[in-house]
Amino acid sequence: MAPAEPARRRRSPSDGDDRDDAQTSRPGRKAPPRKTVARRGTPGAAAAMRLAAQQLSELLGRPPESVSALKPTEDGWEAQVEVVELERIPDTTSVLASYKVTMDEEGELISYERTRRYSRGMIDRPT
Repeated sequence: MAPAEPARRRRSPSDGDDRDDAQTSRPGRKAPPRKTVARRGTPGAAAAMRLAAQQLSELLGRPPESVSALKPTEDGWEAQVEVVELERIPDTTSVLASYKVTMDEEGELISYERTRRYSRGMIDRPT
């Protein structure tokens, strides 16, 4: 059996060690700054979600309930946005719709399509 290697001690900020970080980390390697633009002027995922919800709301005249799916495509983004179409009491009987929203590389809405209508209290069941 091979002898166990000694555990390496991690340096904590409270150690009081004033060594330069360049000596302790790999030179020239810094974490890239977070961007809102992901690729070639395309909005990042969070911005794409906001844009999809905002633009669909402007077209339908109803506020979005949520964005349930988002995926990048070759030409931009595709999102599923849930919208309350008919408010009822109790709330579990309200009618919602799921819309497929397609956006271009700049985040502009190209098309939308209602793909499903359902009551809020309904759950998906495997078929």
